[in-house]
Amino acid sequence: MKLATYKDGSRDGQLVVVSRDLSTAHYATGIASKLQHVLDDWNFVSPQLQDLSDSLNSGKARHAFPFNPAQCMAPLPRAYQWADGSAFINHVELVRKARNAEVPATFYTDPLMYQGGSDDFMGPLDNVVVASEKYGIDFEAEIAVITGDVPMRATPDQALDGVRLLMLANDVSLRNLIPDELAKGFGFVQSKPATAFGPVAVTPDEVGDAWRGGRLHLTLQSTWNGRKVGMCDAGDEMTFHFGQLIAHLCKTRNVRAGSVIGSGTVSNKDWSKGYSCIAEKRAIETIEDGAPKTVFMKFGDTIRLEVKGKDGQSVFGAIEQEITPLI
Repeated sequence: MKLATYKDGSRDGQLVVVSRDLSTAHYATGIASKLQHVLDDWNFVSPQLQDLSDSLNSGKARHAFPFNPAQCMAPLPRAYQWADGSAFINHVELVRKARNAEVPATFYTDPLMYQGGSDDFMGPLDNVVVASEKYGIDFEAEIAVITGDVPMRATPDQALDGVRLLMLANDVSLRNLIPDELAKGFGFVQSKPATAFGPVAVTPDEVGDAWRGGRLHLTLQSTWNGRKVGMCDAGDEMTFHFGQLIAHLCKTRNVRAGSVIGSGTVSNKDWSKGYSCIAEKRAIETIEDGAPKTVFMKFGDTIRLEVKGKDGQSVFGAIEQEITPLI
């Protein structure tokens, strides 16, 4: 099934079920009003939502209406936890090679992860509001999952069983703020503003065998200012699958229902597939030519991210955002 959250003036919005082709929707009123309610009682509530989804897809839902992504908040508008990994080691290799730095051996055996802000996610069509272009505005095209409860010390296989929903994400980065933050040795804060998520979250069964081994084996398309810059495979080159990322997170603590875990920038060794963030393009230019040429995003720039299934239909709907100044 596919789930979205409509704006209703509240912080958490109103849960809707969306048809497989993203054409129609139906309020989940009477079953659950918020997505967090579903995640908290998944085994009881999700079958009821599945029944509504089946009715919607068969054209039998009595109060269906046209689905409008412009009405969407993030599927989970705020979460108890947002932890973003860097599961595509090729991305790390490129960035480090561009500054003549070695990749530590542990990076290949132990996932990188940071704890981001989860109190204020952006919807799929919300503007990215930034105070200054000098911050080095970048998009990051990623896949994310929402979990149920996962106990401390869960194995990767056990952790993978905790995946409830898949999402599309734009983990916005302010690249010029990162060096000073990392130099303090305590991680990201100001360099990682609110993250945006695609219109709908989907259960893994919606993508069929494209979801296997804890990875989404589909192409993530990135379009910057109307020009397609990335057609990156989100599956095969994901060094750490989502079960491993979640297990890393819950090594010393429980992970509770409603936690969101990101894959990090989707990255491929074949440069002809393009890029999922500008920093990677700049790293490639530095490796090839000695210096970066591509500038970061400016006010008025647009970014569009989308994943299409094997049937050619959009899986999550599209993230479409404009970079705008803080007024």
